Amino acid sequence: MSDKEPNEIVAAAKHHQAAKERAGAKDVKKDGKNWPIGAIGLGVGIGSAAVAAAMIFAGRGKKD
Repeated sequence: MSDKEPNEIVAAAKHHQAAKERAGAKDVKKDGKNWPIGAIGLGVGIGSAAVAAAMIFAGRGKKD
């Protein structure tokens, strides 16, 4: 691999920058931190509750 050949990380960064420029960067903050934290937290909470419920259900003994 030569040094002039871009790797996938550099290519992805260039693609992201070009897409941001094409979009006009109206909805992208300057620091790039525009993650929907509330939605991510809700998803993680629901997922954790589902895993806990599955573990409790799997750990129960059979009742005859």
